[in-house]
Amino acid sequence: MICVYTEDRWDDILAAVDSVRHQSLPALEILVVVDHHPALLERLRVEYGEFAARGEVRVLANAGVRGLSAGRNTGIAAARGEIVAFLDDDAVAERDWLRFFDEAYDDPRVLAVGGRTLPAWASGRRPGWFPEEFDWVVGCTYRGLPEGKVRVRNVLGGNASFRRSAFDAAGGFATGIGRDGDKRPLGCEETELCIRLARAVPDAVLLIDDRALIRHKVPEARERFGYFRTRAYAEGLSKALVARSVGAGKGLESERRYTTRVLPAGVVRGLRDAVRGRPGGLGRAGAIVVGVLAAAGGYLLGSYRARGGGATFSSGPIERTGRLGSPRGASA
Repeated sequence: MICVYTEDRWDDILAAVDSVRHQSLPALEILVVVDHHPALLERLRVEYGEFAARGEVRVLANAGVRGLSAGRNTGIAAARGEIVAFLDDDAVAERDWLRFFDEAYDDPRVLAVGGRTLPAWASGRRPGWFPEEFDWVVGCTYRGLPEGKVRVRNVLGGNASFRRSAFDAAGGFATGIGRDGDKRPLGCEETELCIRLARAVPDAVLLIDDRALIRHKVPEARERFGYFRTRAYAEGLSKALVARSVGAGKGLESERRYTTRVLPAGVVRGLRDAVRGRPGGLGRAGAIVVGVLAAAGGYLLGSYRARGGGATFSSGPIERTGRLGSPRGASA
């Protein structure tokens, strides 16, 4: 499933769909969900009219409130596959992406599988000051995540898949947490869902298999320090909502290790590089400190607003509208 919201990403959307169409394990169908943009909806329906007639690509309008979570829930309800995979609209999947996802579901306990996301910098290379520990800022796999095929608390939403029954057990993505077009870059909706899923199905297994690889476009605007700081702050706001929904224990479980082990090691690494005369070392160390402070500030403000009732979100069951196809077919 590919959720889209702007014509400004037209070429990126076509590239994302094309990457899914040419998987080594073909998708049962490709769902493109348009977020309250009638002109884009019509343009895509014309573009993929031939494929829609064969049931290969379906273009849908977000049936819920504006935002990524409701768009995903619309696609989940319409999906015919038993596995639902998600790809960002500005990313392209490697040829074996779906095959590696599918292999993991041989174990019936597995309810979610995520992959590895590499940044494709618009400038051609990573900014020297940008720490790998903060690659989540640009929607990518970051230093500190486990490597290989391992169990995790949550998958990352731009490169993920779920067994359809996971949504029957836990409901859909919570609205009010995740992104809404080009507004403040919130996130964490997949974290909140995964924690709810683990509570609903205590023996559920959630995995990351870093062989399931995608490449995520990073525009020049997101290579700037201003965006880095804004995104870190927004992440703090989102974490406060997650903690309100599922409790700070589970909601911040992985973050505690990240902030007490991964980030201090990153600061030390940056300072060591600076001492050795390697470019960007001091900038990376400083960026980590600023990122932590921005996220902490967002979390504190978000927690205050949540206690005062200034932030709301909701999630609930998803009624199927799509007719199921192959038991192991993937809707992507």
